[in-house]
Amino acid sequence: MTGSTPSDPPRSLSRPAPWLGPRPGQVTWSHKFGNAWRGVKYGIRGHSSFFVHFFVSALVIAAAIVLRANVTQWCLLFFAMGLVLSAELMNSAIETLFHSLDPRTKDRGCRALDVAAGAVLLAALTAAVIGLLVFVPLLADLLGWP
Repeated sequence: MTGSTPSDPPRSLSRPAPWLGPRPGQVTWSHKFGNAWRGVKYGIRGHSSFFVHFFVSALVIAAAIVLRANVTQWCLLFFAMGLVLSAELMNSAIETLFHSLDPRTKDRGCRALDVAAGAVLLAALTAAVIGLLVFVPLLADLLGWP
């Protein structure tokens, strides 16, 4: 290459791949949010566990509307739903990376899948406790229980 110094990368390496968008110094917020939303859509469509949690979240929202949850209860419920959905997305990301590994590397990486699944389980159990703490008193009031 004429006119380049030995420390300059080859021209083919200095250009970003077209699917990555602008160069790192030129990445726009809209591009970042677009990538993030694409990841959420992949999580909803590509992983059945995420869809189950997403469906349960819709049921929680419907129950909170019917039972007339107050602002504090809404905040607790949205925190719990966000916790579970975020943990599920992280688990899906780790699973996606894991499935792209070669068999020898997969043998060493199985624990990462277990840890990620454990994080989802812990988040779901925490959300279930929050749901009980919010919905049991609301149901008790609705049914006239003491």
